[in-house]
Amino acid sequence: MSKIGIYYGSTTGNTQEVAEEIAKKLEVSKADLHDVSKANTDFSAYDIILFGSSTLGLGDLQDDWEYYIDKVKAADLNGKKVALFGCGDSSSYSDTFGDALSKIYSVIKGKGCELIGKVSTEGYTFDSSESVVDGEFLGLLIDNDNESNLTDQRIAIWTEDLKKAI
Repeated sequence: MSKIGIYYGSTTGNTQEVAEEIAKKLEVSKADLHDVSKANTDFSAYDIILFGSSTLGLGDLQDDWEYYIDKVKAADLNGKKVALFGCGDSSSYSDTFGDALSKIYSVIKGKGCELIGKVSTEGYTFDSSESVVDGEFLGLLIDNDNESNLTDQRIAIWTEDLKKAI
């Protein structure tokens, strides 16, 4: 099986919990689960990279990602498969739900990597998102504030889809 590295930024712990659950489902060891506040961008050990960030405020990246994103800009992602995931609040921030994924995507696009793990917007309640491209989210979005009852199911379906794409 391909080697997977998971990189996340988490302020409240929600995105970290999602990253850890994804790691369990994909059988990724704790050594390959990286908090971006402490991580480097040598992705050479991985075939597949998962980037996760919560969306803060009015569509902003999680604080640690604000610094890490510049490092990702300079990183070699050529030939890698990349999947995105994140957390957001689809009620209070309905018009910027999950926008952090689009910010990460804008950096990795054109770096020779393949984006996998897009998710249908069906079943989500929100008004607008920069992370919707051609009717799909750029990756998995979780709303533990308003739709926590759907979190486990969404992660399970997404990780099964990722396994097929890997």
